[in-house]
Amino acid sequence: MTLTALALMVHPFVERLDGPLKFRLVLQPLVATYLATRHGLQDAKEGHKPYFWSVFTSPDHRRALLAEGWKDVGKLFTLAAVLDAVYQFLVMRWIYPLDAIGIAMVLAFIPYLVLRGLVTRMAERK
Repeated sequence: MTLTALALMVHPFVERLDGPLKFRLVLQPLVATYLATRHGLQDAKEGHKPYFWSVFTSPDHRRALLAEGWKDVGKLFTLAAVLDAVYQFLVMRWIYPLDAIGIAMVLAFIPYLVLRGLVTRMAERK
């Protein structure tokens, strides 16, 4: 990956650190953390394997696991994408849907996906 390609990937995130609606850069990962913690503790209580690991190692249950994960975080992901689209319209006077989806992935879905499994593992060790 060249430096230019990396700069093009990072630029949309960096430019959003300033300006309107910057509260969402903290709020959305916090909500994702809350949801991941709640569902991770539930997974540990029910004796399930960590979520992220199960998605990759259980091909028979992958579709159901992804549907469950989307049900859990879908509203947050949608809200993150809509808020970014509003930000884009306010600042750039144009909406870039792929940027909004990328930002929503980083702010909502990835933290949820990673933290849910970590919480499950930590709760199992108690």
